[in-house]
Formats: sequence, C-alpha cells, structure tokens
Amino acid sequence: MTTGKNNPTGAGAIIALLILGGAIVGGMMGQPSAGLLIGAAAGMGIALLLWLRERGK
Repeated sequence: MTTGKNNPTGAGAIIALLILGGAIVGGMMGQPSAGLLIGAAAGMGIALLLWLRERGK
C-alpha cells in the first residue's frame, strides 16, 4: 500500500540542459558567458515553478 505521497519532480536535468543550451546559443552569438547566465536563470525559474506546483499537492 502507498501512503499517498507522490515522488517530487526533479528539475536538475532541466537546469543543466538550459545552462548548456544557453552557453551554446550565446557562443554562436559571441557572448557565451551571457548565454550561460541566461540559461541558468531560465533553468532556475522553471525549477522554481515546478517546486511551487509540487508544493501545493
């Protein structure tokens, strides 16, 4: 029997992929550091949204 608790959604892969994607896109535009920071910020934003969604359950 289960106790009713669900496993939380992990966001580590999303954060890592957005950091890498941001660095690649930023590198193609000549600004890899800016792309890395933008990717990290986007990843953290999505992770925060996932956490807030899971928190209500």
